[in-house]
Amino acid sequence: MKDRLIELGYAAGWRVVRTLPLPVARRLFQAAADRAYAKNGPGTQRLRRNLQQVKPDMDDTLVRDGLRSYARYWLEAFRLPSQSKQFFLDSFGMSDENFADLKSVIADGKGVVLALPHVGNWDAAAAWLVSNDWRMVTVAERLKPEGVFEQFVAYREKLGMEVLPLTGGRRAPLDVLAERLDQGFAVCLLGDRDLSRNGVEVEFFGGRTKMPAGPAILAIRTGAPLFAVDLFFTETQTRAVLRRITPPTEGALDVRVKATTQLLADAFAIGIADHPQDWHMLQKLWL
Repeated sequence: MKDRLIELGYAAGWRVVRTLPLPVARRLFQAAADRAYAKNGPGTQRLRRNLQQVKPDMDDTLVRDGLRSYARYWLEAFRLPSQSKQFFLDSFGMSDENFADLKSVIADGKGVVLALPHVGNWDAAAAWLVSNDWRMVTVAERLKPEGVFEQFVAYREKLGMEVLPLTGGRRAPLDVLAERLDQGFAVCLLGDRDLSRNGVEVEFFGGRTKMPAGPAILAIRTGAPLFAVDLFFTETQTRAVLRRITPPTEGALDVRVKATTQLLADAFAIGIADHPQDWHMLQKLWL
């Protein structure tokens, strides 16, 4: 019964929120964020500890702003399936230099690996990619209950992306992703939190954590260009900054994977430090 209620809750979110006038929806989601801040539950406390690792001298209003940013992500996610291609193009942006660089590497036909932390609205970034007529694939954590996972897969597929399950698929995700890179796809992967328990240990904001090895392995094995992607909110857009990562070419594979993953962690840290309120990390991260 509990699982069914959760499934119905998400289904209602996608159906109801998109029908509300945007100003009304914004007020409702911000109010929910402010209630979560006042309640100071486990997720809020974890966000506070994570932000303190990023910015030890922070004012606690950063936690409130972080929850508001997270609420904005959910509001936009619930409304995305009803938006137009032109909306996706207009509501997302990056510098002309970054756009030209990304367009160039995709045109080369070798694919591209885009690794990003849990920042801004990564679903809006994906919708923008496919609205540029670029093929993309990603990997989704298999959520519980299964019905919620299926709703998230259907939601992202409706936006135009291919979605592979992290576990339980017919083939290993890395094998499929390598094939997609050979076919010229953009492979987009969240890279700041290890879900496999087999991640690479890195230094991150003065502490130790583990990050997934997948982006580094794919880039090294296939030769596809690798970028760390920084996302953040402005008043009207999700903006992106791309940072090119060049994996080392010498040494054992595990050494190169570790070094490349550390380079990604360093690039993630730059963006998170610039706009910590848009980093939606409400789970334990540091070892």
